[in-house]
Amino acid sequence: MSVAVVTDTTSYLPRELVERNGIEVVDLYIVFEGERTERESAITDYPAFFEELRSAESLPTTSQPSVGDFMAVYEPLLADGGEVVSIHISAGLSGTTDSARQAAQALDGGERVKVIDSTTAAGGLGMLVLAASHAAQQGASAEEVERRVAEVRAELKMWFAIDTLEFLKRGGRIGAASAWIGSTLKVKPILTVESEMTPVERVRTSKRMFERMVDYARQRHESGMDAWVVQHIAAPDQAADLEARCREVFGNDPLFTSEIGPVLSAHTGPGLLGVGSSSPRFFG
Repeated sequence: MSVAVVTDTTSYLPRELVERNGIEVVDLYIVFEGERTERESAITDYPAFFEELRSAESLPTTSQPSVGDFMAVYEPLLADGGEVVSIHISAGLSGTTDSARQAAQALDGGERVKVIDSTTAAGGLGMLVLAASHAAQQGASAEEVERRVAEVRAELKMWFAIDTLEFLKRGGRIGAASAWIGSTLKVKPILTVESEMTPVERVRTSKRMFERMVDYARQRHESGMDAWVVQHIAAPDQAADLEARCREVFGNDPLFTSEIGPVLSAHTGPGLLGVGSSSPRFFG
């Protein structure tokens, strides 16, 4: 029985990896001024998006996929008797997994859909999806793929250094980092995602922020977690530098390097750098 892997746009996997691995991707939405709604994948001019973000009186909001969006993806995958493993952005950040579960419950054969809350986002989610796809291609059942995802998640660490707390504050998504608000808006916060955005530390300069990302990579290498990714938001030069430094640290190429798109960017703003890794045994 074949197993199809489904995720959402907040995995930010490069398109060539999605196509090569036959991964299905469901869109989240951006809502501008409560009036204009666009699928995340339809927004391709990132500089124009960030210009609108900077000048907007109120930040755009984001919205999960509808139950119908998921049903439209699941239905043809189930039609031939196959199974589906659907892995999504943390339920602490989005209702996407709820929509996915409701869609599975509404479909004939929906019991063959396993919906997984990744408890992470972006690069972390992308790594889980790639590991799931690899297991599925090796002939694993949906239950076996689900177990593999849990194993990868247990060994996964992902850090995001954000240029400013301003966007998290304006969007109301600052969570446990709220203690840093006030005179500390000028700091560079480093966060992780463990169900919700969780503060790790704060530094004062962009240079120190960059070096801490390298330090985290070094820690992961020393633990044998050498399957790694780099991500950024509107910071391609810094991401290229970080990728080069991490390649020296890990001694291999990244699983992928990618830019985080509008849905998460609307909450963090531009200037983000991210790095994370898990065990290479999950990726072939």
